[in-house]
Amino acid sequence: MTSPLATTILFHVGFVPISAAVATTWGLMALLVLGSVLVSRRLTLVPGSTQAFLELVVESVDSQIRDTMRVEPAPYRAFIGGLFLFILVANWSSLVPGAEPPTARLETDAALAFLVFLAVIFYGVRSGGWRGYLATFASPSPVMIPLNFVESLTRTFSLLVRLFGNVMSGVFVIGIVLSLAGLLVPIPLMALDLLTGAVQAYIFAILAMVFIGEGVEAPKADHPTKTDHPTEAGRPTEDAS
Repeated sequence: MTSPLATTILFHVGFVPISAAVATTWGLMALLVLGSVLVSRRLTLVPGSTQAFLELVVESVDSQIRDTMRVEPAPYRAFIGGLFLFILVANWSSLVPGAEPPTARLETDAALAFLVFLAVIFYGVRSGGWRGYLATFASPSPVMIPLNFVESLTRTFSLLVRLFGNVMSGVFVIGIVLSLAGLLVPIPLMALDLLTGAVQAYIFAILAMVFIGEGVEAPKADHPTKTDHPTEAGRPTEDAS
């Protein structure tokens, strides 16, 4: 077996080398986009079995966003749902003979973790502006600014390491058992690897919700809504006097 840290270059686009993991990632993204277009073209008021299943998936994602982030899910559904589905399909691509899940490679996991890092900034700024987002680094005290900044980097790195370690180790163990014991013996391990892949996709999505939720909730605390101000009903009027 090749080293899990080795990169196989398939071709070059100009001066840019394209590895097997990148090519597989492009293929999976194209498959997900094509599948989404085909499914969404035939939506009906009375859903069939496929549409009902997909609506259940969407509702599950919405429910998880509400429970984890305490916000309305619409602005975050596409990113969180797409993140979960891609990682799930990427992890399960190990079922295809000769294919290796791109999430077992550092470059793919680094890109996914970087997307979460950018999403935290994007949603935080959109919620409270740059001033509100930057103010989160001074919570609960300005003394914590360096530590909070380091934490924003280390938790992104932890996402990378967690996903890479779990997916790569599963692929590596199955490859070793397959080379030593034959074709049928690793089947239980492959079933366990599928379960692990689903769990890792779920954990990655949950952690992304937690990180984004922290960036969204803090600016809201510094920018009260209109309901926080006294209304006309709470003010004394001339008639009351």
